[in-house]
Amino acid sequence: MRKKYYTFFVASTDSGKMRRLHIPHYVLHFLGILAVVGGITVLVATASYSRMLWKAAAYNSLQRDQDNLKVQYHQLQTQVKDANQRLNSLQSLASQVAVAYGLAPVAEVPFSSRNSSTESNSAYEQTLDQFNFLEQNAAAVELASTGTVRLLPGNNILNAPFVPSLWPVMGRITSRFGERLDPFDGEGEFHTGLDIASHYGDDVRAAADGVVVWTGDREGYGRVVIIDHGFGITTWYAHLSGYVAQVGMRVKRGDVIAYEGDSGHATGPHLHFEVRINNAPVNPWRYLHQADDGGAIAGGGD
Repeated sequence: MRKKYYTFFVASTDSGKMRRLHIPHYVLHFLGILAVVGGITVLVATASYSRMLWKAAAYNSLQRDQDNLKVQYHQLQTQVKDANQRLNSLQSLASQVAVAYGLAPVAEVPFSSRNSSTESNSAYEQTLDQFNFLEQNAAAVELASTGTVRLLPGNNILNAPFVPSLWPVMGRITSRFGERLDPFDGEGEFHTGLDIASHYGDDVRAAADGVVVWTGDREGYGRVVIIDHGFGITTWYAHLSGYVAQVGMRVKRGDVIAYEGDSGHATGPHLHFEVRINNAPVNPWRYLHQADDGGAIAGGGD
């Protein structure tokens, strides 16, 4: 059987010669099939690549939406936190007014209950501490008919040793209590204390007599010492570089309890000082601005 060929004539423009090419028909059929397969492959690859581009665009869009939601969530958290701080301050102010005029008791005992290892095994020592505290501050408290202890109205409590009147560190006030712009992101926030800047490692002193109820790290605050002064009053000393006081230690006004630092959410060495009543932050300036160099209160004030 004679084989079938396809003959192609190829002419050269330079020499003018013409050549004949004999190509079997099955070779052309193979090339045709190969071209079809190649075309289908290119179409499939193009479609797959287009689909991948569409998925990448959709993923990028979802990622942007997620980032926007994260920003909105952070802003809402900040707003809720600020609103809670303002509410706590208003509640604390109302409590102070009620306590100052004898309308409400502030605590069942001079010091709030604590779950520390030094006191859990010695109820006798706690009772003795409370008795000594009441004996030293008898002029500033009274026993209500319900059996609870409360502050007497008037200015006679201003010189009581449990009032946080001593500046914990001497320096420059870099941020006051109340609304301010966050130094990191520039957004508005409610500042719950006073920032007092001096030098790294300066002594930090107790603002009033009390018992140390916390030494350790807290989010944003860095290293913190918390002192319970009785009647729901506590003071917070934050961004510390180190501690002197220990949990359960009884301190006097002016005792060194820690050292100034820049731990936590801080732009530089300073002390963040808070006064809290029933765990609600109040303006420390109402106590500190009345103090002289020795920490004694002159009386009166805002």
